[in-house]
Amino acid sequence: QMNANDCHDPPKYWTIHGLWPDKAEDCNRTWHFNVTEIKDLMSDMRHYWPDVLHSSLNRTQFWKHEWDKHGTCAATLEVLNSQKKYFGKALELYQHVDLNGCLLKAGIKPSSSYYKMTAIKEVLTSFYGVTPKIQCLPPEEGEEAQTIGQIEFCFTKELQLVNCMAPKSESNPMQAHLKLGTEQLSVCNDTLPTYYPSEVQ
Repeated sequence: QMNANDCHDPPKYWTIHGLWPDKAEDCNRTWHFNVTEIKDLMSDMRHYWPDVLHSSLNRTQFWKHEWDKHGTCAATLEVLNSQKKYFGKALELYQHVDLNGCLLKAGIKPSSSYYKMTAIKEVLTSFYGVTPKIQCLPPEEGEEAQTIGQIEFCFTKELQLVNCMAPKSESNPMQAHLKLGTEQLSVCNDTLPTYYPSEVQ
């Protein structure tokens, strides 16, 4: 849906957006991204954490952004206190959560017919024992269905799964809405039919 993008072969599976600490006071903004520190992780990074917006231009742009904005803050935890640990642990958590496997087991697959958001939530909650935050693109003009866009899992500082709470205040717009290119993701509406597309046309 983005005009100037370069998204040629979007993956047919859920990928990583990032690993984001909630409180971001102690970020070391002078700690610049250095791709050589994660060279051992490269094949997994390209597969599970691809940059679908700037793929041919510079494959590391998305990772640099995630490190600068979130990784430098997450690094206050010892288990995340280097680029290798930050990206490596995010990949590990992704494999551990195995969202692709969970949805597939429950028979929730990209489809042209709609799902009930409550049914998707129930599957995830019973599988993981915690409630993730599911975000959608709202219906376009004249359409009835929202489109599932992102599923956010929450962890304690010990990196154990925990319920995601709705943001206490909407004063931080970044928590409530996430700009994705020109589109806006927000927490899905429980009552709207939900489209889970194989590719967003």
